[in-house]
Amino acid sequence: MKVIKKIVFPIISAFLLVKTIELIKELIAHDPQKLALIWAFLLCLYITGIFAFLGFAYATHQLLPRRYFTLNNPRRLQRAYRSLGVKHFKKMLLWVFWGRHKNRQKYFDGSRKGLNNFVYQTKQSEVGHATAFITILGVSLLLLLHGRVVVFVGMSIINIIGNLYPVILQRYHRLRIERLIKRAPYFRAEVSVNN
Repeated sequence: MKVIKKIVFPIISAFLLVKTIELIKELIAHDPQKLALIWAFLLCLYITGIFAFLGFAYATHQLLPRRYFTLNNPRRLQRAYRSLGVKHFKKMLLWVFWGRHKNRQKYFDGSRKGLNNFVYQTKQSEVGHATAFITILGVSLLLLLHGRVVVFVGMSIINIIGNLYPVILQRYHRLRIERLIKRAPYFRAEVSVNN
């Protein structure tokens, strides 16, 4: 199954990249008017999908230096988490998808070894959402330069909720895991948050 993922998922990413480029060209050439929010949603979905499928197939977090994952200012992260209401986003995710025991088990099975997998998954998710966030921001600014204000606003809102909130949530998860490791030294030998 892993070999198939390593072949098929990059093909899906490439397909989404082609569709993204086509859609950007179309939006620059023609003002979508009434369907602007639908096109904004599709564009965000395609771009996020490009990075998500690559992350499903490969350890994309390894492309970034280890220091990227170091939480240098935990208080700022906690303030962002509280002030942006990320806990409500987390509750919504639990209610819609992650609330099912089977889905949660894929990321954390309750064991010390499972904690390492959870850290890995948070890094993978964060990198996918962070790269999508930056890419969507750039594309939305390009479309704004071409006068596509409604598309820009729609993409910005979707991007904040669909990509920025998950980045903050994943970093917050690792902050909590770091605290757990400090309180329970027997985790230290098996779990590494910053590697």
